[in-house]
Amino acid sequence: MSATDTATNVILLGPPGAGKGTQARILMDKFGLVQLSTGDLLRGAVAAGTDAGKAAKAVMEAGGLVSDDIVIAIVNDRLDEPDVASGVIFDGFPRTVAQAGALDKLLTDKGMSLDVVISMEVDDAAMVERISGRYTCAKCGEGYHDTHKKPAKEGVCDSCGGTEFKRRADDNAETVAERLKAYHAETAPLIAYYSDSGKLKAIDAMADINLVSQSMADALGNG
Repeated sequence: MSATDTATNVILLGPPGAGKGTQARILMDKFGLVQLSTGDLLRGAVAAGTDAGKAAKAVMEAGGLVSDDIVIAIVNDRLDEPDVASGVIFDGFPRTVAQAGALDKLLTDKGMSLDVVISMEVDDAAMVERISGRYTCAKCGEGYHDTHKKPAKEGVCDSCGGTEFKRRADDNAETVAERLKAYHAETAPLIAYYSDSGKLKAIDAMADINLVSQSMADALGNG
């Protein structure tokens, strides 16, 4: 981002467990960006009772999938809010090439631009091991891992002394592998789309958190 730019608008692509949430928070704190998550946008629009929110609520209550037109309308409304002046992080949107094209048009119509698309690259086998090994203390929520972070005393939480632990039902190797496969299939066309536009920058999301954060800053031109 140059000194004359007033905003940096970013799309963050990455599979479950790649650290998108953590890195988005760092970008928000460091550069004053606003994270726009599809789920949060939908819930916010429904709660606010906007026209697009009412349309989304009707579809969801009927058990349907919210259409691209409704999602774009909700994004359109959100981009009119004053807090996005410094820039936004699109998280979970766009999901398809059609949505990407619609976002391009929307930004152009608003005199805005998309600066960079950051693809958080992962090693699938390592991601399966990383996610499937996670568990937490049932009492205080402290996080642990079968390999990387075990309690100092086996079976006892370091933080609260609790002895009950739990795992997310979908944090098993088979489910994680399927989620990664679905992610790659879904985002492959998007990666090609943004690569062709020259906006795509891939970073190694398997690196240390601080190194990933530095790569993010470099991708934004703020290294």
